[in-house]
Amino acid sequence: MVTLHIEHPISDYPTWRGAFDGFAEARRAGGVCAERVARPLGDAKAIVVDLDFATGDEARAFLDFLETVVWASPEASPALAGRPRTVIVEPLPA
Repeated sequence: MVTLHIEHPISDYPTWRGAFDGFAEARRAGGVCAERVARPLGDAKAIVVDLDFATGDEARAFLDFLETVVWASPEASPALAGRPRTVIVEPLPA
């Protein structure tokens, strides 16, 4: 399992959440097996999203979809207030 970790500034959470929810089917089709949305403590203008995938290839392909389709379009990503920071991570053995 690998995780696509996304951090980005937003202007308005309800607007952002509506857009995020609108891409639920795209996440499923892209191989997302679990998702978590969080906010840094004390920062209402930032979002942290973790999307879990079975493989790194799925995570990289979905990141490409986000960069070229979703984040490239203000209509598809309302309330996005800056460039997202991303990293794909994998768990390490203890």
